Amino acid sequence: SSRRMLEPERVIIFRVPWMDDAGRINVNRGFRVQYNSALGPYKGGLRFHPSVNLSILKFLGFEQILKNSLTTLPMGGGKGGSDFDPKGKSDNEVMRFCQSFMTELQRHVGADTDVPAGDIGVGAREIGYLYGQYKRLRNEFTGVLTGKNVKWGGSFIRPEATGYGAVYFLEEMCKD
Repeated sequence: SSRRMLEPERVIIFRVPWMDDAGRINVNRGFRVQYNSALGPYKGGLRFHPSVNLSILKFLGFEQILKNSLTTLPMGGGKGGSDFDPKGKSDNEVMRFCQSFMTELQRHVGADTDVPAGDIGVGAREIGYLYGQYKRLRNEFTGVLTGKNVKWGGSFIRPEATGYGAVYFLEEMCKD
């Protein structure tokens, strides 16, 4: 039914306490929306930006189902993130935030469950911090996040992957 497709299987909302460089405790909201795992694990980005809220992530998570289905790979859709703004924060502040965020998120992700990736505000630095905390907490290090640095098992071609995807799509469209 359409309701089963339109409604997420799971919505996770959590508090993310973290300490800034001045020693003050800040609290942001963390989210993960998981849509339709019928084909395989949820797959979709994490976004750290002040505009992040549940309604935006529900829309982006639904859109992710459609994007993932076009790849023909066995993946469901997912999207997550926080209203945390990494802009203007020190590396240590971003690290502490990412560690706190992953301390909760790790209960809900994994290679066979949900595989987050980067998105707006979540680049290689943030993925590295998230991955490090996941590894520390779970003692597992395979297949939990995409977009990792090569030295942590990431892909050599990750920075160019989206561009190559567009080229391959255009080549297919121009055939015939």
